[in-house]
Amino acid sequence: MNLQVEVVRVFTDPDGRFGNPLGIVDGRLVGESDRQRVAAELGYSETVYVDDAATGTLRIYSATGEMSFAGHPTVGGAAWLHTHGHPVDTLHVPAGPIPVTRSGDLYAVRADTTWGSSWEWHRLATPADVLAADPATYTAGHTFLWSWQDEPAGIIRARAFAPAMNVEEDEATGSVVTQLTAQLRRDLLVIQGAGSHLHTTWHPPTHATVGGRVLPEAPRISTL
Repeated sequence: MNLQVEVVRVFTDPDGRFGNPLGIVDGRLVGESDRQRVAAELGYSETVYVDDAATGTLRIYSATGEMSFAGHPTVGGAAWLHTHGHPVDTLHVPAGPIPVTRSGDLYAVRADTTWGSSWEWHRLATPADVLAADPATYTAGHTFLWSWQDEPAGIIRARAFAPAMNVEEDEATGSVVTQLTAQLRRDLLVIQGAGSHLHTTWHPPTHATVGGRVLPEAPRISTL
């Protein structure tokens, strides 16, 4: 059976460049036993299964397992639902309900900053140091490198390496920037990877939003 996979790029820059690809699949067509395999074969950092579009019920899979919450799949999923006639104000994922907001072309989700994977943090001296990092030197776990690009303006340059999820480098990682927002206790613009833009707002004591622009890509065909 051929399975159509919708694809969007999440957290593009204002010119529509960069962003992290996300696979979006009609969950009614894929049983539990096949979801992990399909996600691994697609090769994205995450794939979303839309189990109920009307209520915004999603399941999220990386290449190595199901995730109770992740940022770029929920932002991308919210945008895709909106453009396909389901402008939900709450997503439902295993971690819990996720409020959704939209401002112009920016979609955002609000989450508990304790959700998501655990990261090893490295603050570097300059953006050049961040850009000079070699992904091949990070062979385990989850590592986030960051530096201030403009501290007064809240702009950060960052990269993320996640070999624990079979992702050498993740282009844009929503959950980790909510955690950084909580650490720094301020709103941020995080420029990650090749140039993706992630916008955050701090909602003390335990929550933050992460948002950005989402653009469609050509769909793919997978095989069940």
